[in-house]
Amino acid sequence: MKLLVTGGAGYVGSVCAARLVETGHEVVVVDDLSTGHADAVPDGATFVEADIAEAAADLLTGGFDGVLHFAAKSLVGESMVDPSKYWAGNVLTSLRLLDAMRDNGVARLVFSSTAATYGEPEQVPILETAPTRPTNTYGATKLAIDHAITSYAKAHGLAAVSLRYFNVAGAYGAFGERHTTETHLIPIVLQVALGTRPAISIYGDDYPTADGTCVRDYIHVLDLAEAHLLALANTRAGEHQIYNLGTGTGFSNREVVQTCRDVTGHPIPAEFAPRRPGDPAVLVASATAAAEHLGWKPERPDLHTIITDAWNFTQARA
Repeated sequence: MKLLVTGGAGYVGSVCAARLVETGHEVVVVDDLSTGHADAVPDGATFVEADIAEAAADLLTGGFDGVLHFAAKSLVGESMVDPSKYWAGNVLTSLRLLDAMRDNGVARLVFSSTAATYGEPEQVPILETAPTRPTNTYGATKLAIDHAITSYAKAHGLAAVSLRYFNVAGAYGAFGERHTTETHLIPIVLQVALGTRPAISIYGDDYPTADGTCVRDYIHVLDLAEAHLLALANTRAGEHQIYNLGTGTGFSNREVVQTCRDVTGHPIPAEFAPRRPGDPAVLVASATAAAEHLGWKPERPDLHTIITDAWNFTQARA
């Protein structure tokens, strides 16, 4: 298939673009490089540096079979202080992309969504039927896009799948996580091991969990990419399917730090800080629906493998 990958110079987008190329698809990556990196675009893919909202209509005239939409503003804190950047950058851009797809007869979409659409869960593991009550602007914009996709599927026959994932980590060869503003725990801890950060702060040690720290569901980025390939093959005209992606198993912040110590051989000093407002004690996904309907299951669910791959990438980049 000929596929457009938006945000394909970013972390998850680049890994997915690489797997698409490897499996024989014709891939065009469009990215404005505001957070992505040109050297993350895989060999074999065509790269267009452009604003997606402005370029989508022209790009999609080239006979595409589908779109994988990763491009988004994704910093939770920033979304709360500069909401217009997120409503415009996420929602308006996605609407223009959807319109360009409709106008050019591109009927297949896989959308990179997020667990932030759920907010603070009433129960875990989180099912797709859980109430969607996002607690930040980022999650609200992603939920709005999901609603728009549902409307376009019903009105225009769009075949769409949204994948809501939790905490992505790890790397795939030369493709890994390197954000200018890093907010994710594993790469921050590895920065301590690398010597670019003095210590790691763990926010809260009095949660109702086994060791008092927050528990999160970590998914290997390559497992995530495989889910996108399966979703692409299982779209159905006129339907918008939504699936959670995770391992169904959570790891605490203490466990993450200790595993990073084991992998890197570095002592990684850690200090405890007060809880951050709005941090749930446990966020774990149920991926039962993805297993049943897409045939997907994580092949690399253990934390040691995830962190080892991330550490190898981090050292190579250093």
